[in-house]
Formats: sequence, structure tokens, C-alpha cells
Amino acid sequence: MRMSLAQRVLLTWLFTLLFLIMLVLKLDEKAPWNWFLIFIPVWIFDTILLVMLIVKMAGRCKSGFDPRNGSQNMKKKVWYLVAMLLKLAFCLALCAKLQRFTTMKLAYVFIPLWALLLGAMVELGYNIFYVRRD
Repeated sequence: MRMSLAQRVLLTWLFTLLFLIMLVLKLDEKAPWNWFLIFIPVWIFDTILLVMLIVKMAGRCKSGFDPRNGSQNMKKKVWYLVAMLLKLAFCLALCAKLQRFTTMKLAYVFIPLWALLLGAMVELGYNIFYVRRD
């Protein structure tokens, strides 16, 4: 399951465009849809990314896999999985708050997003300042 760069970009733009169109319709009160329905393009895109990530992680379990540089690669994939789950938690909490299913404070809704951004900053700093020792 390998996609070219052009396919990934096209898929990302398509789902982003669909989400933005549905969001504008909801905010202009032209569509009386549930907030969970507005986020359907986001859910579909995240599902595709999660499936691709899980397939790549499961590919390490097949026989004949060369484990050289595998631990670093696996750590990255685990971070990507955690990041996707944090994004999913944020989207679910945001939809629940906007639909008024819960009365939690808005600051609590943003905790997964803050954790995601903090982890992204740590990974960025690690990638910038990490010096390979051969």
C-alpha cells in the first residue's frame, strides 16, 4: 500500500477542501448538520493514515525483516501513532463540546492538542540538534 507524493498531496487537499466547505456551510447556518458529520472528511483521512501506519508497523513483524536502524524507525512510527491518537482525541472532544454533549471547559478540550504540539516541538528540536555519533 504505497502512495506517490502526488497522490498523498491530492488526497490531503481533497479532504481539506471537503472539510472546509462543510465547515463554512455549518458556520453560515446553511446546513443544520451535527458537528460529528462536519468532521467526516477528517475522520476518513485520519482512518486512512492510521491504516497505512499500522500496516507499516506490522510489516516489521514479517520474517526476513532487516532490523538495522529499526529501533529508531519504530520509535518514529510509535510517535506518529500517538500523535494521530492525540489529534483524534482533540477532534472528538471538540465535536462533543460544539454539539453540547458535554459541559467540560474549553481548556480541557485543548489538552490533547497542546500535548501534540509539545511533542512535535520536542521531535523538531531532537531532529535539529541531534548529532549522529558514528
